[in-house]
Amino acid sequence: MKNDRTDKGRRLEFLSSIRTRIFLVSLVIGLAPCLFLQRGILENYERRAVGVQTGQAQTQLRAIANHLILSDYMNDSQSDLIDAELAEFSSIYDGRLLVIDSSLNIIKDTYSVSDGRVIISELVTDCLRTSTTKVSNYQSGDSYILIAMPITETLSLESGDHSGEPQPTESGASQGVLLASVSTENILTTLALLTRSALLMELIIVVIIIVLSFIFSIVLVTPFEKLSQSIAKVRAGFSSKPVSAPEYLETRHIAEAFNVVLGRMNALDASRQEFVSNVSHELKTPMASMKVLADVLMSQEHAPEEMYREFLQDICHEIDRENNIIQELLTLVRMDRTDIALKVEPVNINDAAEQVMKWVRPIADENDIQLALEHKAQVIAEVDETRLNMIMTNLVENAVKYNRKFGKVTMTIDKDNQNFFITVEDTGIGMAEAELDKIYERFYRVDKSRSREIGGTGLGLSITRSAILLHHGKIDVTSVEGEGTTFTVTIPLIYEPEPEMTGLEQRKGGTGNE
Repeated sequence: MKNDRTDKGRRLEFLSSIRTRIFLVSLVIGLAPCLFLQRGILENYERRAVGVQTGQAQTQLRAIANHLILSDYMNDSQSDLIDAELAEFSSIYDGRLLVIDSSLNIIKDTYSVSDGRVIISELVTDCLRTSTTKVSNYQSGDSYILIAMPITETLSLESGDHSGEPQPTESGASQGVLLASVSTENILTTLALLTRSALLMELIIVVIIIVLSFIFSIVLVTPFEKLSQSIAKVRAGFSSKPVSAPEYLETRHIAEAFNVVLGRMNALDASRQEFVSNVSHELKTPMASMKVLADVLMSQEHAPEEMYREFLQDICHEIDRENNIIQELLTLVRMDRTDIALKVEPVNINDAAEQVMKWVRPIADENDIQLALEHKAQVIAEVDETRLNMIMTNLVENAVKYNRKFGKVTMTIDKDNQNFFITVEDTGIGMAEAELDKIYERFYRVDKSRSREIGGTGLGLSITRSAILLHHGKIDVTSVEGEGTTFTVTIPLIYEPEPEMTGLEQRKGGTGNE
């Protein structure tokens, strides 16, 4: 049973191959015209051959009918000349000829088997009644044709024309009928010969078409196979170079699409390697500091209590720093999950901003930084309040930490018909324009020495941007080195769930980490 399913699967796979389909289509396109052409030619030959033979027989029958009238054969059938003419017709057309009078009596039968008998035939009676020639309906393959020719005194006969179409005189009526059976055996024999020749030609053409179709399918599919092999090498890890397939427009499009995905994968891999390196470095630094402090304490047999206290405080500080890095890494990982669920509810953004300013104010006071909050509009929006607070807290804390002594941080709340806006502006050290594209990268710091001094991890803005993207929002930044930086967050007032984005798609959004 399993083998049957396997064989069936292989057959379906074979039929789904583009090479097989191209081969079959080419075969059908090549054979169909040949078959129709052969059938049409043979049918046309048979139809024309029968028509020509019928026309020739009718011409001779008209001449014989005129001779019968001239010789008064209908009243006196003893005429060797007429009998010879009738026999000659029968011999030429390999058929039978009956001379029938107006009473349906057979006067003469070239086969000499029905002389004196009465014939009952619809074809004959119609011919007598209408005084016109009647021909039986020929069906393809019939071995004979029946022709009923009226024996009528005609105008052409009076003028001496013995072969024209019968046109009865005003006083003339049909004196009888010539009923001829014209054989079509010669036509059928010729048709059979033509059919055999056509079949032989068809067989040769079929072989040629099959070979050409096979070659055609191979040639057409080759660029796709090359592209597939190049992709397989990349998948197997033997190559990381972009693939190329310039032969067809379709293969170029596939290659371009794959190269875009490959570029993103390479960028993601490079980002992952850099991330692992940065994490290792960030986690190693506090551990190294604690190891040095512990080694110093262990080397001192009679170290003063003050030294122990100071070193232990430094160790606790490094432990807190390590714990902070780990917590932010866990937060970032949670943000990158595609199945993360937001706890969305209506939130008063103005009240939330007030609360964030209260949390950050002690840090600002320590650094003599002035905090200001401007409400340009009262805003109620559908957001995850926890993540919104984290967004505002990270931005305001960054603005305080990277500010000047006696500087100022201003947060502004505003909205329009669709979105609300959070703007955080500081009078700090600012950033060069070249830095703005990198500030959202994990562990990136504009001023590494100052970041270590104030305890930054370089993950804050990455986490902030991820939280904004989860709300289908965006973050923009402008900065002038030496004058300050302004972050603007735009989030829809009404949260509309959309198809979940992958972590890679999330990392594409936003601008750059102060």
